[in-house]
Amino acid sequence: MPTREDVQAEFSAFVEENRAALSRYGYLLTGRASSVDDLVQEALVKTYLNWGRIAPGRALAFTRKVMANQCTDWWRRRRFESPDEAPERAAASGQRGYEAVEARDDIVRQLAALTPRERAVVVLRFYADLSEADVARDLGVSVGTVKSTCSRALARMRRNLTGPPVNGAWSTA
Repeated sequence: MPTREDVQAEFSAFVEENRAALSRYGYLLTGRASSVDDLVQEALVKTYLNWGRIAPGRALAFTRKVMANQCTDWWRRRRFESPDEAPERAAASGQRGYEAVEARDDIVRQLAALTPRERAVVVLRFYADLSEADVARDLGVSVGTVKSTCSRALARMRRNLTGPPVNGAWSTA
């Protein structure tokens, strides 16, 4: 049986390894830089409290699911306002700085317009680069639900696209 120190060390290593990715995921879920730290912190607390019950290798998926559920709860209480400015990131190759910021800002606005489930599916599927089966398992839904939700979300994002496609990434064809 692992000691308390072993569990704390294991959890600390998990946090150290995944905190940045969880923060980026949280930003894409909420669209608000001011909400990210609270979302990640609450998810990590719930993850720690369930640490002994989480299957080995499933801690990241568990934490993502907690974040998606928490975000949905927040959204139900209060609809999102317009997104904050996106965190600073290096410009994508082949784009000038302002073009990359505009493209990122448009994507964040598009994500903010989706329902929490649609947002979670799109972010996990395309940002976290998970398969449909992995997204379904992480969110506790069927693969068919992931496919239909993703299809509806992408169609809505295409209809609401305000700028030109960036490197063909958001083709409306």
